[in-house]
Amino acid sequence: MAAAGFPVQGVARWILCLGVLLAAAGSAETVRAQGQDSKSPPEARVIVVGEGTVSAPPDHARIRSGVTTTAKTAKEAIDANSRLMGAVTAALLDSGIAQKDIQTSEFSIQPVYVSPTPSAEPKLSGYRVSNQVDLTIRQISKVGEILDRLVTAGATDAGNVEFLLSDPSKALDQAREAAVADARRKAELYARASGFGLGRVAFITESSEFAPPVALSGRLKSATMAAVPIQPGEDTLHARIVVGFDIAQ
Repeated sequence: MAAAGFPVQGVARWILCLGVLLAAAGSAETVRAQGQDSKSPPEARVIVVGEGTVSAPPDHARIRSGVTTTAKTAKEAIDANSRLMGAVTAALLDSGIAQKDIQTSEFSIQPVYVSPTPSAEPKLSGYRVSNQVDLTIRQISKVGEILDRLVTAGATDAGNVEFLLSDPSKALDQAREAAVADARRKAELYARASGFGLGRVAFITESSEFAPPVALSGRLKSATMAAVPIQPGEDTLHARIVVGFDIAQ
């Protein structure tokens, strides 16, 4: 039945057309809004690098030492090595180094070959045995004395003397604070020079760097030597950060 003189089919067609027009209008508005969002300018920021450095005295040292022996048979080389290594260990314990601070880092048995002439086939001449230990020295002042005792006891190898910090976090935190202050100083300078105000910190990223430990290495050949003069100096801890500051509106 018709309503107000309109056929049913005409009313339905009119409602359908109105729905299509409204949907098209909504889609066009969405597209315009998206287009405006994509063209919005990026946030203005000042991005700087801040650096901070702190020096701290080391509180312990680490030394690698040991004995290398060569003999015609593996058994002879091992026996000679064991005798010398036993004397070295006893000397370390006698000097006050705790057993837990003496750790075997390497033990090896290798054949030794010689060639009478460059064109001759190498022949087995004996065996080389090496026994190396890592030592932790809790008293920095005793490093020179320990090296002297190692040589006297029969150690043939000593090196990689490292001066370390047990807990570098406190000193590193001071370096981080200095890095933040350095970043803010730079950002404020750029802001003043460019004529704008500095806003809040938007982000901070960090990469920490440590100066390599002091290292000495070499073979100990003399059976007697004066106390080794060792200067531990200081460890340097370095913090490096990247900071982004918003520009005040």
